[in-house]
Amino acid sequence: MTLDSPFDLVDLDRGPRLDLGLGLGSGAADVSGRVLVGVAEEPGPADAGLDILLTGVADPPRPWVGCADPYATARRLGDIVADRPGASVALMQVLRMGPALEPPDRLVAESLAYSTLQASAVFRAWLDSAPSRTPRPSPAPVLLSRDGDRLAITLDRPQARNAMDAGTRDALCEALDVAVADPSITRVDLYGNGPAFCAGGDLSEFGTAGDPAQAHLVRVLRSPAALLQRCGARVTAHLHGACVGAGIELTAFAGWVRAAPDTVMRLPEVGMGLIPGAGGTASLPVRIGRERTAYLALSGEALGAGEALRWGLVDEVVEVG
Repeated sequence: MTLDSPFDLVDLDRGPRLDLGLGLGSGAADVSGRVLVGVAEEPGPADAGLDILLTGVADPPRPWVGCADPYATARRLGDIVADRPGASVALMQVLRMGPALEPPDRLVAESLAYSTLQASAVFRAWLDSAPSRTPRPSPAPVLLSRDGDRLAITLDRPQARNAMDAGTRDALCEALDVAVADPSITRVDLYGNGPAFCAGGDLSEFGTAGDPAQAHLVRVLRSPAALLQRCGARVTAHLHGACVGAGIELTAFAGWVRAAPDTVMRLPEVGMGLIPGAGGTASLPVRIGRERTAYLALSGEALGAGEALRWGLVDEVVEVG
């Protein structure tokens, strides 16, 4: 069965096109399976039920996203939703549920949606079209050092731009376990060696989990995001270069995020037929709100250090010595 695109545009300059049951009119439509994008030339009060808010004003207040042509941007988002309807709707549903859930449960909801999408035809087609990649495991993908009450954790797979494979994930969990278990550690510094902080999930391992249910269990039992939820207030993340997928999803849990001027952040998962799966639907909304998180994840657009600072995704932009 072919479904119509679940994308709805709400022109806030002319009033809502549809009775969406979002406080914009009487009578409620079922929008749980829709992606709702509001557009206005000038930012103003907007119903919290909208998933993304676009405006032509540069650097608008949260939750708005400024763009040169908001209507053209909305059309491009509509094309993405039409091409990736399952991932797009799942993304919005998980983000909408987040505020009603306890922080650990937000990670569970994300993982359940991610695992479901891993079994989708869209993701399998993306895998089939992607070039093959050779795994490059490292015997020591994470370095750990302690100086008094400070613990330094360093991702150390520079040859793979610190991409997060299973070995790196497990080693990072072991390092974060130290911080969680030892209250005498008052500061944790998180670094990445090489030209990039972290280029996201290791694509050589994508699609290798044959059982999505088992993959979900692994994801929630070996979760750097869950550990960062517990010790993040003591963590300072030092970002540079590419921070893709997990590279920004995990560090957004940190109590303080420093970014070098060359830092570039991106959430590419919807383009693969997935949603962020390293905790991004739980971490980014706390810093930048649900709507801007939805925009970054749906659009796949890159965010530079300066705009990330204005949005609150990073706390400081500093030169790296």
